[in-house]
Parts: sequence; C-alpha cells; structure tokens
Amino acid sequence: MTLFHAVVLAVVQGLTEFLPVSSTAHLVLFPWLLGWPDGGIPFDVALHLGTLIAIFLYFLRTWIELTLNGFGVHYPAAATAETVATNRRLFWFLVAGTIPGALVGYKFEHVIEDSLRKPVPIGLAMIVIGVLIWVADRSKNLNRTIGQLTLLDSLLVGTAQALALIPGVSRSGITISAGLFRKFTREAAARFSFLLATPLIAGAAVKALPELIHMRRAGELDISMSTILISIVVSGIVGYAVIALFLRYLQTRTLNIFVAYRIVFGIVMLLLAYFQMGSAR
Repeated sequence: MTLFHAVVLAVVQGLTEFLPVSSTAHLVLFPWLLGWPDGGIPFDVALHLGTLIAIFLYFLRTWIELTLNGFGVHYPAAATAETVATNRRLFWFLVAGTIPGALVGYKFEHVIEDSLRKPVPIGLAMIVIGVLIWVADRSKNLNRTIGQLTLLDSLLVGTAQALALIPGVSRSGITISAGLFRKFTREAAARFSFLLATPLIAGAAVKALPELIHMRRAGELDISMSTILISIVVSGIVGYAVIALFLRYLQTRTLNIFVAYRIVFGIVMLLLAYFQMGSAR
C-alpha cells in the first residue's frame, strides 16, 4: 500500500466514521473497486485511532468534567450542584451503555468481520439500516436533551451499538437511530452516540495496534510505520472537522440525505458484486 492509497483511505475514514454511512463499508469498497491492497482490519483500526483522537479532543472538556463529576469531584468550581449531579449520572450511564458493545465485540468481533466483510452483506446492511434511520428520523416529539438520559436509554442505545460490529451498519447510524426512537433531539442523539463510541473505539485500537505492529514486523503488512502515522493524523484532522460540522448540521436539518446516500450506495454495491460474480463465471 502506497502513501497515496493510505492517505486516501484515511480521508475516507475521517469523512465517514462519524456520519451515519458506515466507514467500514467505504474502507472495503474503495480498495475493492480500485484494485488497491486492503490493509485489513488492523489498518482499519489504525485509521480508527485517528478518529478516536479527533473525538477525544473534540469532547476533551466534556470528558474531563464527566469523569471528575462521576467520581464525586465538583468540577469546575463554578458548576451548579445540579449540573454536577447530571454529569455524574451521565458518566455512569455511559459506562453502563458501553458494556453490551464491549461484550459482543470481545466474543464475536473476528467472527463477524471475517464472515460479513464482503460486498453483498455490506450492501444489504447499508440499505436495511438506511431504511431504519429513515423511520427513526420521522419520529415525532424529538425534544429530549442529553441531560434527560436514563439508564434504560443508555442500555438500549448501547445494545444498538453492539450491532455496529456488522460491516455496513454504521456505529453512528444505529446509535443515533436508537436515540431518535427514544425521542432525543437529533443533536442530542448524535452527541450521546459520539460519547458512547469513544471507549469502544479506544478499546478496539488498543487491542488491534499490537497486531498491526506484529504484522508489520513479520512482513505480513506492506505499510511503513511513517505511512501509518501520517494516515492516523489525516483521519484525525478530517474526523474532527466532520464532528463539528455534523453536530451543527443536525441542529436544523434531518438525516434524509444520509438515508438516500446509504440506499444508493447499497444498491450500487449489490449491482457491482452481481456483475463481478457474473463476469467471473
């Protein structure tokens, strides 16, 4: 994989990780269509490290406040007791919401990725989840804020997040949909989705980076460490910009454009797979 290939995939990762369009689907499609080498899951996770850095930096102040408040520290000093109490609940609800995805990922990550990281399952997932997002986005009375989050909300959204292991589903797509079904505003659903994703993306990166380094040293992955590091930086910069723009976008607009994109994308993937299989016979 050349530096150009890696940087293009890093940009793709940064653009698609936080939008409800599935970064995995795009990271599979581009090498498949263009005949580029596929870095595989370890390289994908390296790119996820870039977007992890982006989401961590974007929500750094929020995470500091949530963590300190969660462990009983009154921070910042100017915060009201009500705000601290709300942040304490939110922190522990985030912990609870992370558990379903962590358990499913630990037990089934490789099984799911190895069996479903193919154009046809990804195309189908793009379409099915696109329809689900469309239904969720049409929910009425979307007026709940993230401060009104309950333990049940967190567990339901966290359980939905576990489905994001299926390539083509989209972590943000499935969790934002779950939030909308629970009557949160689009921005609140997206914000909670991003906060909930942070620990799992971090866990996946920590787990996969040693494998990536081992593959690199064993000659099983023809990518230099400098290329990997540049890719991480690029995906992080693009991802940070996308988070800011997407949250602003959701303040006034619906998810219809992403629904349409997913369905068209899924149909194109299925057609390409069909014609490719036909030409191979």
